[in-house]
Amino acid sequence: MTRIPSDSRDLLEKGIYYPMVIKVLEKDLHVIKSSPFKLQKPYLELVEHTLNYVHNELYKVKKELKKQGMRVQEFKRDDTFTTYLFIYKGYEEYHSYFNPRLRNYVEELLTYFLFKRFVDN
Repeated sequence: MTRIPSDSRDLLEKGIYYPMVIKVLEKDLHVIKSSPFKLQKPYLELVEHTLNYVHNELYKVKKELKKQGMRVQEFKRDDTFTTYLFIYKGYEEYHSYFNPRLRNYVEELLTYFLFKRFVDN
C-alpha cells in the first residue's frame, strides 16, 4: 500500500518521464543536424522548440517537487524493470516500472509535446 497520494505520485512520475523525453529529443536533434535534409531548418526549429518547452515543464516539476519535499531517483535497472525510489515527506517507497511501459509512455508524451498539445487546446 502506498502512502503517496495519486496527484503527488503523478508529479513524481513526471520527474521520471520528462528527462527521458528530453534525452530522446536531444538524440533526435543530433540526428537531424547530421542528416542530409533538403530543408533542415523547420525540423530543427520544431525539435528545439519542443525541447525548450519540455525543459520548462521539467523545471516546474522539479520546483514543485522541492516545494512539497519530494524526490525521485533511479534505484536499479535491469533488462525488464527499472526501480525508482520515491521520497515523499520523509517516507521512502520503491516503485518498479516495466521498461516497455516506460518507453511507450515516453512515446505518448513525445507525441503530445510535438503536436497534440497544439490540437488539444
